[in-house]
Amino acid sequence: MVQSKATTVKDYLAGLPEDRRTAIQAVREVILENLDHEFEEGMQYGMIGYYVPHSVYPPGYHCDPRQPLGFACLASQKNHMALYLMCVYGDQNQRKWFEAEWKKAGKKLDMGKSCVRFKKLDDLALGVIGETIRRVTARKFIAICEQALSSRQKAPAKKAATARKAAKPARSKKSATKSPRAAARR
Repeated sequence: MVQSKATTVKDYLAGLPEDRRTAIQAVREVILENLDHEFEEGMQYGMIGYYVPHSVYPPGYHCDPRQPLGFACLASQKNHMALYLMCVYGDQNQRKWFEAEWKKAGKKLDMGKSCVRFKKLDDLALGVIGETIRRVTARKFIAICEQALSSRQKAPAKKAATARKAAKPARSKKSATKSPRAAARR
């Protein structure tokens, strides 16, 4: 991932080649037109970020509480441009809706867990992006994140118990004596 050293959105945009600046600016305008008033725009992780500020959500991002809670990012990467949608990553219902709407728009979706990759503006379903941003208020996003953290904190105990059971496979004497590696370890 390419990280910009820009400290402002204006500087970030100024540092882009013209074709990428035009595409990033168009996506940025769609985001800003649909963004809940409690989110803020600024530089985050070397990209244009949209986040819940500490004034709204004091705990911030759980992995680094000094950072505000990230909602979306927009970036020009080495081989593509990318829109990172944490609201799609953190909510399976939102993701299903997003994928279905993208398909209805007739566009090919090139997406990772949260990252929508694109090479040109025409690759994007801007209406779907705008509606995705509009559907998730800052308060709703906070609730989604807190729910995910709550269920994540409960899950490791179950996973650890399952892992311990799986780590103790039953071994017969035949299988242990047939394996040259097993014999060498003894």
